Amino acid sequence: MGSLKVTDTFTESISVLANEPSVALYLLQEHVRRSLPELAQHQAAMQPIYTAEYDRSAGKKLMDGSVYFRSVEGLLKQAISIRDHMNASAQGHR
Repeated sequence: MGSLKVTDTFTESISVLANEPSVALYLLQEHVRRSLPELAQHQAAMQPIYTAEYDRSAGKKLMDGSVYFRSVEGLLKQAISIRDHMNASAQGHR
């Protein structure tokens, strides 16, 4: 019966140690240390693809936005024309 108690106590101690937060942090640090070089290589390999896709996407958005720029330009020209007309009318009434 004594050896069963020692085994249970030992098992409980191992379980407590295995679930200790510092052990978890150590294991996490080890995992990151082992996998980080590979992740960095993947990121470096993907960077040109991402950059090219981002550039293409940004250029397309600018081209799509040109419709709005032309619309704003037209509205500004109308506003200037109305302002000039109002200024001319105001000077004519003096």
